Amino acid sequence: MSVFLSDEPDLWQLPAPLRELVEGELRERERIVWIGKPRPWRLARQSLPIVLFAIPWTAFAIFWMCGAAGFEVPRFERGQDFFPLFGIPFVLVGLSMLTLPLWSMRAAVNSAYVITTERVIVLAGGVGVTIRSLSPEQLADRRRVQFADGSGDLLFGRGGITSGGENAPSFEPEGLLGVPDVKGVEDRIERLVASHAGRPSRV
Repeated sequence: MSVFLSDEPDLWQLPAPLRELVEGELRERERIVWIGKPRPWRLARQSLPIVLFAIPWTAFAIFWMCGAAGFEVPRFERGQDFFPLFGIPFVLVGLSMLTLPLWSMRAAVNSAYVITTERVIVLAGGVGVTIRSLSPEQLADRRRVQFADGSGDLLFGRGGITSGGENAPSFEPEGLLGVPDVKGVEDRIERLVASHAGRPSRV
């Protein structure tokens, strides 16, 4: 979906659940400077390497099941007919990886970025909504990835390994992904960092 760029950010531009979460996060006297949402295709494109890996994975899992069944339809009359069923979990894992772009696009709809006078708030959609608060000190170390159309990503720090559940660690970059006017958003963050560092802004 489109990103909101406005001199007077309006919380009503967000879906009701996200709006309520943002309102609940705001501190006393904290004012919103900018509100945005990631582009769904950007989050979907981020999962492309996993999809490319999933294609041979799923194909091999299906081929293995067919080979284990002797390339025949199992009749389950003999004990060995159940052996090909051990490949089902691997096929399901492959299918879940192949559909990851769709889940990423859905997560983008339930995500939002907020720049305030005190910090940056990242609301990342998923099964639930993960809320991260980035202080001006954390925002000082950042890098911008910009594309030809002016869109891009703002990544803070070095990212890290986060837990996606038991024995399922994953690398998750900390930042704003899929921002159309990424340079303009970085300028706003630069002013925020400068105001808290007690030095003049460079923008």
